[in-house]
Amino acid sequence: MAKYILFDTETTGNQQDDRIIQVGAMIVHSKDNIEILDELCLAPVPITIEAMEVHNITPEQITDKGLYDETNFAMKIQEFNNIGNYLIAHNISFDVGMLKKEGFESQYTHIDTLRCSKHLLPDSPSHRLQYLRYSLGLYQSEQEEAQKLGVTIKAHDAIGDVVVMKLLLSKLVQLTKQAYPESNPMVKMAEFTKTPVMIKSFKFGKHTGKEIAQVISEDLSYIKWMRGNMKLDEDMTYTLDYYLNG
Repeated sequence: MAKYILFDTETTGNQQDDRIIQVGAMIVHSKDNIEILDELCLAPVPITIEAMEVHNITPEQITDKGLYDETNFAMKIQEFNNIGNYLIAHNISFDVGMLKKEGFESQYTHIDTLRCSKHLLPDSPSHRLQYLRYSLGLYQSEQEEAQKLGVTIKAHDAIGDVVVMKLLLSKLVQLTKQAYPESNPMVKMAEFTKTPVMIKSFKFGKHTGKEIAQVISEDLSYIKWMRGNMKLDEDMTYTLDYYLNG
């Protein structure tokens, strides 16, 4: 049976040199066998104040911890590292990028609940995990779920976010089954993960709320400036290139 590893990392920051200081994970061996991992680890770079603002992890909490390589998570994720198993995260490219800095090369099939949410919930104003937590009513059952798993939920805490992600994944499976009844939902979501999304409208900048197609016709110079000067995610890059390349 395939293993499903849902995970989240907290880090020293979000720059090139930053590293992992916490991993929360659920390894789903079967419906009735879910292994919980919630581990802090020492990083070779300091935690930024901006990162502490988000996750509330201070240097004092990790001074007596081992490095990432010494965590149970590091051992487990390597043990099951093959294409027949699933690695699942919200904005998985960030978390897999952090694992790569620790020397891990993923052979898993990836499912990104962020990308899948964009495909399945295109009209949602936001696809951030905490936004979906409330907009989809996941918070209404999260305490019951956490109690079953023996987990405490806190926003921007790795294992707390994984509980919310588990509930989101169940919702996305349900939506995938409804939209694609002939497909295996996990296989379909793995396809979604590899497929960029066409963005309909801007959610930031001076054209917030406007449809991108409209802005292309009215302010093409701004679109070209965005593409050349702003750090854009894969979906926005794909969308702008679609229009700019005709």
